[in-house]
Amino acid sequence: MTSLIYNDPMTTILIVEDDAVVRDTLALNLRAEGYEVHSVEDGEAGLALARDLEPDLVVLDVMLPKLDGLTVCRILRRKSQVPIIMLTARGMETDKIIGLETGADDYIVKPFSLGEFLARVRAAIRRGAAAPATDELSSGDLRIDLIAHRVYLGESELQLAPREFDLLATLMRHSGAVLTRDLLLARVWGDDYLGDARTVDVHIRWLRQKIETDPSRPERIVTLRGVGYRFEG
Repeated sequence: MTSLIYNDPMTTILIVEDDAVVRDTLALNLRAEGYEVHSVEDGEAGLALARDLEPDLVVLDVMLPKLDGLTVCRILRRKSQVPIIMLTARGMETDKIIGLETGADDYIVKPFSLGEFLARVRAAIRRGAAAPATDELSSGDLRIDLIAHRVYLGESELQLAPREFDLLATLMRHSGAVLTRDLLLARVWGDDYLGDARTVDVHIRWLRQKIETDPSRPERIVTLRGVGYRFEG
């Protein structure tokens, strides 16, 4: 006799999808797998429910009414490391890069099979459960104490302005990934900031003066001309 092994009933998944057929199909199959599932049809409701529920996984469509999925993902990432799988009908490589740079953990292009979707869900939840909460970031002799809000280079403490601290922490959290100026501007200064991307360049220059051996030949914060910046861990 075959026995069904269900997932932990405390594992909660939020689906934010405006297509009722897709939303209901995914919810039905996830519940059959033993997950607790909540679903909404627009970005504003999804953001509010994500904050209230604190789910273990968010399945988020890119094209949503009221608030698009990329914006929802960006806002969630300011305060939460919840795994996020983005769904989209667009398959362009640039769209995937934008989604992943915004903070998504995975990206599935419609149409997709339920088998693939469920496998991605299980993998994302495993990664989320295995990811340890961290209060420190480090790379070589550079260390950030996220709790005390201090930065050390070797044995010396660096004096960073709040924006410099947040910018460095963002770059180090995504070590090895290319982050665009617009993404850094939104992540560090906020979506409602009225300045332009040159603000990022200025703060990068200030950071280099404090953490690079030779700021004119940076080895930690590398520029990808026309694209953005990458922290070399």
